[in-house]
Amino acid sequence: MLKFVVSIAFVVAFQGGVLFSQTPTPTPQPKANTRPTPTPAAEPYDTAKVAEMASKCVSLDTEYGVIDIELFPESAPETVRNFLNLVATGFFDTTTFSRVVPGFVIQGGNAWTRTTPITKTMGNRARRQLIDEPNSIRHERGILSMAKTDEPNSATTDFFILLETASYLDNKFAAFGRVTKGMDVVDAINKAPVTEEKPEKPVRLKTAKIVACAQ
Repeated sequence: MLKFVVSIAFVVAFQGGVLFSQTPTPTPQPKANTRPTPTPAAEPYDTAKVAEMASKCVSLDTEYGVIDIELFPESAPETVRNFLNLVATGFFDTTTFSRVVPGFVIQGGNAWTRTTPITKTMGNRARRQLIDEPNSIRHERGILSMAKTDEPNSATTDFFILLETASYLDNKFAAFGRVTKGMDVVDAINKAPVTEEKPEKPVRLKTAKIVACAQ
């Protein structure tokens, strides 16, 4: 049985009793005198149409090599918009693939794994939640999808890449992209030594960038 340890919340996929969860992020302590929540700053793809987003692909330059990804805004427009904004603003740079389940999945996107400083703005951004966008894309090898907790609309920045078919995630999680080149890199990251799904030496994502999709 695969178990994904989480300290805040989790989501259960009932196929085979598999537990699947989003990597937790620190929760700020409530203050006696709360202040109004600031309006989030505008980001590059906030107003982008589906057609514009469909022309964008993403290249993840990791310590083990490059992973190229195509995106599916027709099926998950707000999830793709969120991902493109995170890439465009450098949010993923210097983060790591902080959870690895051998033969199944690698997961990244956690701001608290960065080697560069996390600003207050970045911390607030990491807690911004997405609407759920389950869709007809099948969760199979090479698919990129969003991690979440058991609460509705709880995905934030954590994403995962599958190494094998996981049909029990279909119509429950927001699949929004596919690896087009670099599955050998995904396999290599997945084969690194782990202890209870935590890599002994997490592979770092050096930079993530938006590129034009190959024709």
